[in-house]
Amino acid sequence: MSLDEKSADALAAAPHRRPPVPRWLLGIGPLVLIAILLGLFTLLNAPGLNKLSEGVPPKEVVAVEDVRLTAGQITITVRNEGPDPVSIAQVNVSDYYAVFTQTRETMAPLESTTLTIIYNWVEGDPYEVALVTSNGGKIPAVIDAAALSPERGSSFFGLMLLMGIYVGVIPVALGMLWMPFVRRSSASWVRVLLGVTVGLLAFLAIDATLEAVGLVAGSGAFGGPMVVFLGAVTAYLILEGTDAWMRRHQNSTTARQPSALPPQRLAPQRLALLIAIGIGLHNFGEGLAIGSAYAVGSLALGASLIVGFAIHNTTEGLAIVTPLAKQPPGLGRLAILGLIAGAPAAAGALLGATVYQPALAAFLLGIGAGAVAQVAVKLLPMLKDPAGKTFTPLTGAGVVLGMGLMFATGLLVQA
Repeated sequence: MSLDEKSADALAAAPHRRPPVPRWLLGIGPLVLIAILLGLFTLLNAPGLNKLSEGVPPKEVVAVEDVRLTAGQITITVRNEGPDPVSIAQVNVSDYYAVFTQTRETMAPLESTTLTIIYNWVEGDPYEVALVTSNGGKIPAVIDAAALSPERGSSFFGLMLLMGIYVGVIPVALGMLWMPFVRRSSASWVRVLLGVTVGLLAFLAIDATLEAVGLVAGSGAFGGPMVVFLGAVTAYLILEGTDAWMRRHQNSTTARQPSALPPQRLAPQRLALLIAIGIGLHNFGEGLAIGSAYAVGSLALGASLIVGFAIHNTTEGLAIVTPLAKQPPGLGRLAILGLIAGAPAAAGALLGATVYQPALAAFLLGIGAGAVAQVAVKLLPMLKDPAGKTFTPLTGAGVVLGMGLMFATGLLVQA
């Protein structure tokens, strides 16, 4: 028997092998089975478990998100944060049952409704509003001093844009005027200024986190305080990924000069950009808070408030220019960095004045906190002295001074 005949007989005797199952099918298969199981569970109305809720009253958890006052009307937006549907049956304003309309008769979990209450309120008077559900539950909404809510027209949005420029763009630009001082400072003083920058960013991260958690404290909708940490981790990882991408795409000139910069340090221009991005995200959350507060009439736009915000945010400009002490960029690059850091305050004010939702605001503030925290970590290698020590008495004093400056100037902001 020839070799070819033997090979043919061996192939005929071998068992037939099926082609392998595609990898995508192996991945999607369990998801399809889970979807089918959940569908059957829902169609059969949770067999064996549907009796557990018998005799148990529904859980009604409703949060007041917005209160606006117009002539002869009170408009309140509420959201169902509980697991059961909720219906608003009556509205009581200071022991008076008022006529009202609403955009949604029954709120499913996480849904909202806007109630328009017909009531001739008196300016300056306090009011206690109670929204009575169909099951007899009461949702309180307190108006400390009635005041006409601002109309959201072109002049209103122009004012929000101007507010963002006042508290964001101009203070950051003024802070960047410290560039000549930074350039003429010695290496040891530059490390002190970098310590001040780390302190500024650390304070911003802590302040944004506390403010965001306060917005959603006691609220379980959309994860409650978890949205803050989700935003912070998201921003931190995005900036880390951006930095890694920028490192991989450095030009060949930088790659041929490894000794020009220690590998653990970022290029000054890139570090300044990351600082501007982090501060910009923080200022976006700050602008969001300003716009939403003014939209509901709880923010007094006085000269003292503008001055307070301006002084508070001026230090952010110093944080941007400090890494550029030995490699100063052109005026055009400085202007771009200033806009990246300051302009988001105007965008946040416009968004906050238009659409405000506490969970979204907390998430955005969390993003700002994570961004500035990431940049503060990236700054630490630049604090090292010739002996390789990161924290010396001078740099430590700089960090404390930076946090103290932000704390002291923050006391000027009375919003």
